[in-house]
Amino acid sequence: MFSDILESLWHSINRARTMETAAQGILTRDEMENRRLLAAEDLQQGLTQSQVARKFGVSRTTASRWHRALNGTGMEALRKRRAPGRPSRLSAEQLRGAAEIYQAGCRAAGFDSDRWTTARFAEAIHARFAIRYDPDHVGRIMHRLGLRERTRSRRRMVDVLYASRFSPAPVLSRAEISPTVA
Repeated sequence: MFSDILESLWHSINRARTMETAAQGILTRDEMENRRLLAAEDLQQGLTQSQVARKFGVSRTTASRWHRALNGTGMEALRKRRAPGRPSRLSAEQLRGAAEIYQAGCRAAGFDSDRWTTARFAEAIHARFAIRYDPDHVGRIMHRLGLRERTRSRRRMVDVLYASRFSPAPVLSRAEISPTVA
């Protein structure tokens, strides 16, 4: 009896190892829908939620949610729906135009330097399309269009000078105040 349990466990573990796993990364909405529908087929064929989770590289909670939706309203519940949120005020053609404005350069848009900022790009979009965006949101648009990467530059610590009315030396550097901090 104990050997039967061990044997069934061994088979289930090895069966789970041989299942393909989804590649880790960002999936498009179509790829996610396809993954849900394939998982639904596996659930209908008798695979457990844990096996489906392992096979498709998702959590057991997600597999359980798919199983519940499948049992509730069927395959239609697992199909993609319209994305939530407010639709873009710029059409696809206007977004291409915004990318062209960016590629043409800051001076071509009427600014006095070659450096784009989100505030300048927001002004350029407003001037061309009469649509006003917050500079923070313009940064997201720039990123979505592939016009800039979201990287934060690390600033080098400059040797700041400190003065204290209580110290005999009128000006102290950071290293002089605390050698362990410098």
